Amino acid sequence: MKNKVLSEAFGSSEGNALRIKQALLVVAGVIVLAIAAKIKVPMWPVPITMGTFAVLTIGAAYGARLGLVTILAYMIVGAIGFDVFAGSSAEKFGLTYMMGGTGGYLVGYVLATVALGALARRGWDRSFVWMAVAMLIGNVLIYVPGLLWLGQLYGWDKP
Repeated sequence: MKNKVLSEAFGSSEGNALRIKQALLVVAGVIVLAIAAKIKVPMWPVPITMGTFAVLTIGAAYGARLGLVTILAYMIVGAIGFDVFAGSSAEKFGLTYMMGGTGGYLVGYVLATVALGALARRGWDRSFVWMAVAMLIGNVLIYVPGLLWLGQLYGWDKP
């Protein structure tokens, strides 16, 4: 079954108008992610941010493909040195920052966005219970690579 995701429920669905709508959604998504990354609870070595919520929401609302393009655009903007991540990626070269403690979580962002988009496409976003399960799956897909990355980077003996 192929359901529409939220971003497909409004505006044009064909031609140049669709491409313009998608481009605007990607730009809006990158801006939302950049703002959400700055809303944080300081922790070491990686802060807790609203970025996780933004990633899950973008995946569910945009679908797997447009969500993936948005997350990759966000990472490209950060990789070239714009200050879009939780820490100040502008102080370090963006790729260096991305390979630090947040690297695994950024990989998880990609996985979670695609998974949430695919589940929303299957209609999981039509039910509170199924959407909650989808969000839980998305969080697991963010935290598992994030924690594995931290363990490799800083050692497994750290609390």
